Amino acid sequence: MRILLAAKRLFARQGFEGTTVRALGLEADTNPALVSYYFQGKDKLFEALMDEFFPIELVRETIAAPMEPVAGLKVVIREIVKFQLEDPDLIRVIQNEIGNETCRRDFIRAYLMPIWEKIRSLLAEGKRRGVFHYRSLDSAFLYLWGGITYRREFSFFDPVLLEPIPDSERLCEDMTAFVLAALRCPDMDKPSVAL
Repeated sequence: MRILLAAKRLFARQGFEGTTVRALGLEADTNPALVSYYFQGKDKLFEALMDEFFPIELVRETIAAPMEPVAGLKVVIREIVKFQLEDPDLIRVIQNEIGNETCRRDFIRAYLMPIWEKIRSLLAEGKRRGVFHYRSLDSAFLYLWGGITYRREFSFFDPVLLEPIPDSERLCEDMTAFVLAALRCPDMDKPSVAL
């Protein structure tokens, strides 16, 4: 577990490629040879990291349940925001790998695909029922996913951001209101599910 936690911290800060087995051993306060002994190298360590820390219950229990489109989007947004706040290092690892188009993207995609499929199905059903209004399902999905997953935690935008970072409840409410307004949903004024 110390090696996994060290890997999560270092992969988040330095990236997978920028992290050596030696650095992992130092960060975990253990012999670097144990990385290979327990995980057969960095690639298997990465897989074990995702297996250990990705909130699979989010997919199995929460997102897999049948949902009405508006309530479903509120739940999905709440659960993703909650996950991001609980484990920002894993989020950064995932974003680094996706952004750098590494060979580990397909492995990550397998974890994210059920969430993506749920969002797309909620968007499509909402449009079919006339509660969501958008031109392109692909565009609606990409804008929603981008807005949810790439939030304010990156200091790059600090020079133009003046407000304090909101607490989790406010962040969830703001994100939900923004998404529902963008979809021109008549239910947008109803409060979202609190964290």
